[in-house]
Amino acid sequence: MSGGFDFADPAFRRDPYAAYRRLRSVAAVLRVPGGPVLLSTHAGCTALLRDPRFGHGEGDDLDPALEDEPAVAALRRMMLVRDPPEHTRLRGLVSKAFTGRRMEALRPRIEAVVDALIDDVIDAGGMDVMRDFARKLPVIVICDMLGIPEADRAPFLSDTTLRGRLLDPVPITRAELDQANAAQLATQAYFTGLFAYRRANPGDDLTTALLAAREADDALSDEEALANIGLLFVAGHETTANLIGNGLLALHRHPDQLARLRADPSLMANAVEELLRYDSPVQLTGRRALADHEILGHTVRRGEQVIALLGAANRDPAAYAGDPETVDVARPGVRAISFGGGIHHCLGAQLARIEGEIAFRRLLARLPDLRLTAPEEVEWKPT
Repeated sequence: MSGGFDFADPAFRRDPYAAYRRLRSVAAVLRVPGGPVLLSTHAGCTALLRDPRFGHGEGDDLDPALEDEPAVAALRRMMLVRDPPEHTRLRGLVSKAFTGRRMEALRPRIEAVVDALIDDVIDAGGMDVMRDFARKLPVIVICDMLGIPEADRAPFLSDTTLRGRLLDPVPITRAELDQANAAQLATQAYFTGLFAYRRANPGDDLTTALLAAREADDALSDEEALANIGLLFVAGHETTANLIGNGLLALHRHPDQLARLRADPSLMANAVEELLRYDSPVQLTGRRALADHEILGHTVRRGEQVIALLGAANRDPAAYAGDPETVDVARPGVRAISFGGGIHHCLGAQLARIEGEIAFRRLLARLPDLRLTAPEEVEWKPT
């Protein structure tokens, strides 16, 4: 991709913000020859995400040559790539498990999970934050919500597949696709059995609720239930894990802010918003024009792809006073768009915030000497 946006370049993934700054200084809207339209400002990205004239075209972003692959077939049934009215129906059924009251009620359980994970690494004297902590926390919480017995959780905790890569602008390799397919088929096999068990033994969990919706003629098929349960794992897992990893890295690279947060834990909720803004756990999201339309004075034709560079928007100096290129855990008026916006705003955004807040608070309180062993030797995922 031209214009300094080679998403596959390790140097770009290591520091995309230099390219974002150049783009914002040149054009709020950039049409890449033979490629998508890129938006880099807070105003432009927000307008795109909230405009119902831009959607997903029922999965048109996915490679049609891969439509028979199990992982791709499941992805096409996820509400993430659906437009109204299908999106409205699917989201309405799943959203009942993500009310504010339900999310707040999970705090004691999340605190217990966080403390147990910290207990597991204290004796070792060190940890791989992503493997030993950040990736495990959201998976355990999602398993709780779905009513997955603890004895069945090992495969979910060890799953490092990249099903989310199917949505990435960097083309997926055959080996990655095979891995995603294997994980999808294993997940389908497990939940087919869990569905049968929960039909006979209903519980107070999301799996039971989705099955009840199916049987109440809300037109939720087993295939749709399976696909959207998979979405909870992919989206919920990735977002929270990346928030914790990116956030800890940012704090250790801004030691004054780390010290400030240790001294005043009341800043924690605002710090989570700032860390979401500073190094977004999701760097971009795409839409397609459902009709010819203008955005920021530029005509976009029906079917054209438009990418909102969330990471760029979150550091737009037009949206933030002070220096948006630095971390300020007490920054006022943080309006990060890391969870998207409009009808596709992340369903688990509040849950991710709560998980991040508790994770950072307990890590800093229980591990006062926590430090990075090699702050500059960070390996970024190929996404």
